[in-house]
Amino acid sequence: MVGPVVNAAAIVVCALAGCFFIRGIPERFEEIIKKAIGLSIMYVGIKGALDNQRVLLLIMSMVLGAVIGEFINIDRLLNRFGNWTERKLKRYFAMSGGTFSKGFVSASILFCTGSMAIVGSMQSGLQGNHETLFAKSVLDGSISLVFGASMGIGVVFSAIPVLVYQAAIALAAMAIRDFLTADIIREMSAVGNLLVAAIGFNFLGVAGENPKEIRVANLIPAIFIPWLYLGLETILKTT
Repeated sequence: MVGPVVNAAAIVVCALAGCFFIRGIPERFEEIIKKAIGLSIMYVGIKGALDNQRVLLLIMSMVLGAVIGEFINIDRLLNRFGNWTERKLKRYFAMSGGTFSKGFVSASILFCTGSMAIVGSMQSGLQGNHETLFAKSVLDGSISLVFGASMGIGVVFSAIPVLVYQAAIALAAMAIRDFLTADIIREMSAVGNLLVAAIGFNFLGVAGENPKEIRVANLIPAIFIPWLYLGLETILKTT
């Protein structure tokens, strides 16, 4: 639970700083900070992926996961869910005059629907490894600083859905951890870290609005392929 709590706390502190102390950050600072964070995220992801001991399994997991994720089109489903949530929340907070609603909705959608929230929370639950969520905390904090300065106190309250959402994923991962071997957890985490590196690549702006940008959400099924493969391998060895 450390990762989700730190992430939520970073949003609260930075959003409050943006609301009361910052009155706009120059775009050039925002851009260089984003690239610095992107490089850091890539490093964290690659470093974790190197713990892999079955390279062929990692490659197979990425390919099969990409096919499954693209077929389901998880990226589109997440975007639809985000748009639906935004419409519902805006209607609910309409009485606030729009300022609170804009900050709360925009920040909540951005912080919750990204692949980094899912992968990082799973790593926290499976391994107790909070590096990805710590990196996400720096990123979300930087964004909260800017959003807080421009959209007000609603950004602070976006920490609540972020905490609940990420904690739920982490707790679910903890619940199934006892059913996984050390090898399965290691290989699943290696695939997850490779997805984190892809997120860092996207943050660098190398792809930008280009269609070649990696749709990381569509790669999420790859995390579960090692579980299926190694589980089946264990069953075959015991029969």
